[in-house]
Amino acid sequence: MFKRFIQLQWKAFFRSASFGKSVGIKIFMAFMGLYLLASLGILGGTLYFILRKLVPDQGPMWVLSQFLVYWVLAELFFRYFMQKLPVMEIKPLLINNIPKSKIVNYILGKSVFSGFNLLTLVTFVPFAIVLLAKGYPALNVLVWLLAMTVIALCANFLNFLINKSDVALGIIIGALVAFWGLEYFGIISIKAIFGSIFHALYAYPISVLAPLGILVVLYFLNFKYLQRVLYLDGALKGKTKEAKSTNLAWTRRFGEMAPFLQLDLRLIWRNKRTKTQVWISLLFVFYGLIFYTQEVYANMVGMHVFLGIFMTGIFLANFGQFIPAWDSAYYGMMMSQNIPLRKYLESKALLITVSVVVMFFLTIPYVYFGWKVFLVNTACAVYNLGINIPVILYFGSFNKKRIELDQSPFGNMQGTSAVQFLIMLPVLGLPIALFTLLHFLISFEIAISVLVGLGILGYAFKGRLLDLVTEQYAHKKHAMLQGFQQKNG
Repeated sequence: MFKRFIQLQWKAFFRSASFGKSVGIKIFMAFMGLYLLASLGILGGTLYFILRKLVPDQGPMWVLSQFLVYWVLAELFFRYFMQKLPVMEIKPLLINNIPKSKIVNYILGKSVFSGFNLLTLVTFVPFAIVLLAKGYPALNVLVWLLAMTVIALCANFLNFLINKSDVALGIIIGALVAFWGLEYFGIISIKAIFGSIFHALYAYPISVLAPLGILVVLYFLNFKYLQRVLYLDGALKGKTKEAKSTNLAWTRRFGEMAPFLQLDLRLIWRNKRTKTQVWISLLFVFYGLIFYTQEVYANMVGMHVFLGIFMTGIFLANFGQFIPAWDSAYYGMMMSQNIPLRKYLESKALLITVSVVVMFFLTIPYVYFGWKVFLVNTACAVYNLGINIPVILYFGSFNKKRIELDQSPFGNMQGTSAVQFLIMLPVLGLPIALFTLLHFLISFEIAISVLVGLGILGYAFKGRLLDLVTEQYAHKKHAMLQGFQQKNG
């Protein structure tokens, strides 16, 4: 029966309407996946020597065991956003004489071969091989590797139970922050506590029964849950939600742009994908801490410009690159009405302008790392306002792929085309190259002045630039409408 299920899904994959579309994106994603696996494999192969060099007075296995709790929590966090639940077209199967238990077992069994479960194997198999080469007991190493594989499967099945639960996500993030805080301030040694637990999986092979028992329980819970919700009416029944109205009367001060602003704000807060973009943008305010705190990046002016453009323009990039695909579900209706296209684009520009200003103010505390950091961020914000906003709106006219707003943005390539990759060249590459060149040939002050000057010049000619963008949208209107009507691909 399982072989038959595999054959059916294989045929469904190759016969689907979306197969063959976006081949370049699929190849790119496959390449990135292989690159990630290769990087983890290299990390696993060198991890023994890295730990031996960093902590020479402790065994590499003990050092690794102290950090495995963070690995597990980080894996759960990663899976929560990136891993899709196991799905299968079940309606044709339910009307046939096929036991539900076989369907459920197949769905859960298929998830075992998920690429996310490979992350642990690809990392720790090379590490285990090095341990064996260094003379570690074979039984202990192999049982420990089995335990790590079982823990990865536990994370796999636990994710299916907690996925899409905001409470579960809060617990995972809270645990990561709490553990780091307790360890950092010396209140409780989290590494010592969990290090002993994870090291026991190596020191005492019999302890592998504990994760195996947890795996059996999680599989049973998933089995009972899927068996309970697996019925034909459930596949046919549509979701119902209570409609919530929001008073956006304050937007009326913007005149003819008010209806478009109201539409965008409601779109952002009522849909999963757009709302997530807002939270991602706010989280990336802390991105600079990764680099500003490292001495090695202190004199890399190109990196500082990248951070300035990126942090102040994160919403500009995440949201702006998919304009007008966000409105693809009703873009045809909008274009059939007497709606001024110029006002539509002005409202998008205004929304992105507000986001750049807000993100700039949130980056002001980075002045702690020096006035040069503050000046670079200021210049980048001005450049984003004057140059990158019209640039990203212009490239939006090449978007022809529909976006379903109720789907998660993580691992979701809907609406993505070569445009999204090419747009990074003028948005990020041009200011970085220009600033670095001027800083190298002339001075820091001149480089800052040129970025600010270009931003001011672009903002001064905003009206003319928007006229050109509007003409481009009018020229591409029918091609965009035709693309947005295609729901697959």
